[in-house]
Amino acid sequence: MIYLYNQNVFNLPRGTRDFTSKEMQKRRYIEEIMRSTFISFGYHEIQTPTFETLELFKAKSGQEIIEELYFFKDKGDRDLALRPELTAPVIRFYVERLQMEPKPLKLFYFGNCYRYDRPQKGRYREFSQAGCEIIGTDSPEAYAELITLAYKILKNSGVENLKLNIGNLTILSSIFNQLKLTKEQQKYLIPLIDKSMFEDVFDALKDFDIVNKDAKDLIELLKTTDIKIVNKFIKNNLAKKELEKLEKILTLLEKAFGIKHFQIQMNIVRGLDYYKGLVFEIEAPILGAEKQLCGGGAYDLISLFGGKDSSTAGFAIGFDRTIVALESENFKFPITKMDVYVIPLAEDIIEKAINIVQTLRDQGFTVDLDLLRRGLGKSLKYASSINAKKAIIIGPKEIEKDSVTIRDMETGEQKLIKIKSIINSIQ
Repeated sequence: MIYLYNQNVFNLPRGTRDFTSKEMQKRRYIEEIMRSTFISFGYHEIQTPTFETLELFKAKSGQEIIEELYFFKDKGDRDLALRPELTAPVIRFYVERLQMEPKPLKLFYFGNCYRYDRPQKGRYREFSQAGCEIIGTDSPEAYAELITLAYKILKNSGVENLKLNIGNLTILSSIFNQLKLTKEQQKYLIPLIDKSMFEDVFDALKDFDIVNKDAKDLIELLKTTDIKIVNKFIKNNLAKKELEKLEKILTLLEKAFGIKHFQIQMNIVRGLDYYKGLVFEIEAPILGAEKQLCGGGAYDLISLFGGKDSSTAGFAIGFDRTIVALESENFKFPITKMDVYVIPLAEDIIEKAINIVQTLRDQGFTVDLDLLRRGLGKSLKYASSINAKKAIIIGPKEIEKDSVTIRDMETGEQKLIKIKSIINSIQ
């Protein structure tokens, strides 16, 4: 029986991507910048499993999260889910094993996440996320440092045009309560507020029997970038304390941490069930509708997951979207170059060539070897294609003189060098 294989039978799953070596160089370059920035702020890297119990994400986000998850039963009939984000797994890890660690606990992580969502530019079903959590402090300086870290990570990565927006959910919730909006009414308003659909918010408020003045005041609050306007709507002590804390955070952010460009934005809304107090977002306007690169703030998940309550805040950065933003801004990613490409020109020279290759590798050089026994011209063309800095050519004439020819691949200059002097010649 003859089987005919169709090359198109196996296709890339929708919402996922393959990455070429050049694309991986970009990703590893940005990942290392992000990692070094986390470490410079005193954060320590951790890792959690790719899948967790389904109940973990339902506890955090409610039953409706199931529509966005890839979930399954394992062979032990346990309900598991591929993680849609990393905060819940990290807090689960903290509750299980890290509660007795000295505070504040600063944790950061990288990992792939999975959501069943409509794929579009900068949004995929499998995507990479970078993020961090700080546990055990809610001081203004801790929050100002957290925002600074997020901003610096994106700036250090090379994104030029960033917009930093800062809000406070406790203040917003207090305004909702002043208007006597029910939980269901708030739940209806939040998606509209999140999308800045203020006319729809106003119409909904009228439907909820909120008088025109109060409805207009709320819209003004949601639109404002002036903290003084926020202040005039606050009537209870909890919100007043939050506003004072927010003002301290903004002062530290500007005068101590040197972040000058930010604005108040009270329409930043997240899961009001567990987010509280400070919230912030960082956008790359060049990306249009899918412009958010980072979102974070203070939240309460530890007690929800059975741990002893402790102040917690953090943020997540869309790693893939950061790459898209850099490409959209025509960022010039550095090209990774091979130090040396070694070309033996005869079969009886191969063993000697391998000895040279291994000696150079042992000294820390990146070295490749012609494995196809090509001619000199094709080998040099290949060396150029892999961005080799130098080519070492070894032929019978070189061997007779216990030497090699070293070619500078950029200038084309060639020199005959003794084998014992190779290392000094290519440094």
